Amino acid sequence: MTKGLRNKMKLEQLKEILQAKVLCCGDHLDREIEMVCGSDLMSDVLAFIKADSLLLTGLTNPQVVRTAEMAEITAVCFVRGKQPHAETIKLAEARKMPLLTTGLSMFESCGRLYREGLHSCDETK
Repeated sequence: MTKGLRNKMKLEQLKEILQAKVLCCGDHLDREIEMVCGSDLMSDVLAFIKADSLLLTGLTNPQVVRTAEMAEITAVCFVRGKQPHAETIKLAEARKMPLLTTGLSMFESCGRLYREGLHSCDETK
């Protein structure tokens, strides 16, 4: 049962909900997330995601970080236990963008965050 949509959640809370491991920029887990987007299509991310969001994706290449930066995404979490390329982590560190990974599927990750009250990027407040 949904607890009611809330405006924001800290990355530290998201990490716990998703049972995620921090890959880089763990000193930025006090940042707040307003929305969540789950996608492997970076064109959809650019079209639909809002600033101050978390991107859930299975893609691990550096283009994910470049896209996230362009879209003003706060952090990226890789689903299904995916591990990004070393180049991806290096780029995220340079951009001070937290990267996380979770063993959960995209579906489960989105469902848990929705249950905890976060909006998806295609919902209106």
